[in-house]
Order: sequence, then structure tokens, then C-alpha cells
Amino acid sequence: MKKISDIMGDQTLLPIIQADNVEDGVAIAKAMAAAGLTTVEVVLRSENSAKCITAIKEALPDMIVSAGTVIDRASLDAAINAGADFIVTPAVTERLLTMLVDSGLPVLPGVSNVSDIVLAREHGFREMKLFPASLSGGAAFLKAVGGLFKDTKFCPTGGVSPENFEDYLSLGNVFAAGGTWVAKPQWVADKQWDLITEACSQV
Repeated sequence: MKKISDIMGDQTLLPIIQADNVEDGVAIAKAMAAAGLTTVEVVLRSENSAKCITAIKEALPDMIVSAGTVIDRASLDAAINAGADFIVTPAVTERLLTMLVDSGLPVLPGVSNVSDIVLAREHGFREMKLFPASLSGGAAFLKAVGGLFKDTKFCPTGGVSPENFEDYLSLGNVFAAGGTWVAKPQWVADKQWDLITEACSQV
């Protein structure tokens, strides 16, 4: 199974795209690409989310587009059919993890406690998303579990901001962090794509 950290390379921010329509989704991705980002996450939270993944991949063939908020068979199938390059989940269950492994795609499973980490490890995962990071102990939690799971790395998401981004990245078991602050809903509503590019460039 290919590591998400290998897919992302030197990129330490996994920017999250939330769009109500395909046009905005593509515009957000283009603004992020203009800042030099090559990997994004599109969360499956609207009826057009899967279409956004397909459209972004068509508009930006070199961009790696992951599907987030995959929680069941329906959302996993939607992500696969849309052409997602890898899968991101907010949580784990025995059934979901089995489906994810069987999908054959790289996966970043979401965990929020030590039991989740052990469960994900039992299915072969060594890279995980801590979510919601700020409510699950944040950097202090990741620092605490570093000694327990020496071969496991994380991408914290949820409550990550410019103020704590570097705190997370300074930890040896963090390879990236996910964030929505680089594409604020008001910027999207106002079509201020340059502000997205600027925010991404500052990471």
C-alpha cells in the first residue's frame, strides 16, 4: 500500500476543498495549484462533491485529488467512481477498514484515540489522520503516543490553523496537517481566488 506521505512528497499541508458546485471546486483547486500545491482533499459533503473530484482531475491532470469524508460503501464507491487518487476517512470501524483495504487505493484512515490507532494498525495502516485534532488532544496527544507507536505517522486535521500548524509539523510523527483556513467559505462565496493562493503560499 502506497504511503500518503510518499504521494504528497514535500507538501506538508493537505488543503481541504469544500464546494457546493463544480465551478467553485475547480477554481479553488486552480488557486491552490497557483501556490505550488500538488495534492488536495475534496470532502464528500454535498451532492456535487464527487463531480468536483472528476472535474478537478480533468482541469488539472497533474494534481493529486483525494476524497475525504468517506464513511461507508456508498461514499467509497462515489470516491472511486469519481477517480479519487486516495481516500481519507474521519473515523474507522472494522467494516470500513476492511472495505478500504479491499479498495486497493491508498488510504488515510481517521483516528481520534489510542483504540482507533490500534484498530487501524491491525489492518496494516501506519499513516493516519487525527480527527478532530483539536478535540482529540492535539499536538500533546500526538507527542504522547509517539513512544507507543514509533512506526506510525499522522496528519492532524480539525482545528488546525496558522497559529498551531508549525506546532504540529515540529513533531516527529507528523508528516502533514490538513486545513480549511486556506479556502475560507467567504472567499469562495466572493470568488476571491487570489486570497486562497496567498494563504496557501504562506504555509
